Amino acid sequence: MLHLGLFFAGVGPQLIWSAPDFAPHTHIDTFVRTAQTLERGLFDAFFLGDGLRVRENRGRIHDLDVAGRPDAITQLAALAAETGKIGLVATQNTTYNYPADLARRLASLDAISGGRAGWNIVTTDNAWTGENFRHGGWLPHERRYERARAFVETAQALWAGESVDRHTDLINVTAPPTVPARPVLFQAGDSAGGRDLAARHADVVFSANTDFDKAIGYAEDLRRRLAAHGRRPDAVRILPGAQVILGDTPEEAREKAAWIRREQTNGPRALAFLEQYWGKDLSGFDPDGPLPDIEPSDSELDPSRGTIAIEHRTGKRERIAGWRRLAADRGLSIRELVIEVTPQHSTFVGTPGRIAEEWARYDEARAVDGFNILPQLLPGTVEDIVDKLVPELQERGLYRTAYTGSTLREHLDLP
Repeated sequence: MLHLGLFFAGVGPQLIWSAPDFAPHTHIDTFVRTAQTLERGLFDAFFLGDGLRVRENRGRIHDLDVAGRPDAITQLAALAAETGKIGLVATQNTTYNYPADLARRLASLDAISGGRAGWNIVTTDNAWTGENFRHGGWLPHERRYERARAFVETAQALWAGESVDRHTDLINVTAPPTVPARPVLFQAGDSAGGRDLAARHADVVFSANTDFDKAIGYAEDLRRRLAAHGRRPDAVRILPGAQVILGDTPEEAREKAAWIRREQTNGPRALAFLEQYWGKDLSGFDPDGPLPDIEPSDSELDPSRGTIAIEHRTGKRERIAGWRRLAADRGLSIRELVIEVTPQHSTFVGTPGRIAEEWARYDEARAVDGFNILPQLLPGTVEDIVDKLVPELQERGLYRTAYTGSTLREHLDLP
């Protein structure tokens, strides 16, 4: 059976606010309605993203992100009372939280929900989040995963009823056990450090490798790493992130996908993206006009800002020169160029039957164990998948027709 989750992002451009029926990000009714619809669709998990600080752009608050989102664990505890089966996964940070405190809060969610809690382990790669905490600071990439490993091991020991006395330059914990639990562990990093953390400790990986060939390669690599850590090849469920855009006809689906992509990259977002590379205020430029005719600053992108892929943080002048050539050759505006060059999670576009057939190919090849859906429209995306795609999957024998357990671990059929 394919396993499905839904990732409700904490920040970013995925969810389109301009849709006339868009459900507010910060209202509890939105989350209750979404979780209950997913439960009707027999989803494994409602996966809540989180942000510890509003994002910045060139030292200023980026006013296109969400503010006022409740704490993830508190919010999921409320949803536990409004649902009966679906797993409830909280994104929680290992760089800025304290191990004993977070372990107790996650165990409490697991107890309140009857074994439905999950923890999406993230490390956070930007300096401005650290500035929001007393101990502050920013850890280089691999050191973040070194702390995460020690953090997770500490939490697991506490959940198992062990006392912990651990002191290094990255973690300093003396704590007795409090609430026993075994939350399902999700891990979303795709670097070498992230993959190794997943192979050591994760139950589920939230992979970015959704393209079929990349999914095959990722699955093979992860299974090799699992073997190296003495774990079974089926010990971890692979759920890559995916966007799903459904239409009653292929043409309708393609038109909807083009509209979504354009709305996700509105004018201010396109300018903010280029400002990171130019290092200058570009607010005076028309996002539907040509690329800025001014030269960028000399400085490369600051790796501590964490908003750009690691491989894009050097060589920006060459990249900008390539963008100028591309824009000139194809007559692209700023906004059109940004749509062209910014990466996005793989998107399945088509009729429900066509997408169900495509997912059957992934399942047969053991490329994935399912998908973690990134919605663009709420409630529209969720209702379309539950009412149109799920029946097609069930008809092909790819998806459950009823819950057979009551815990998230049972839903995922973890060994």
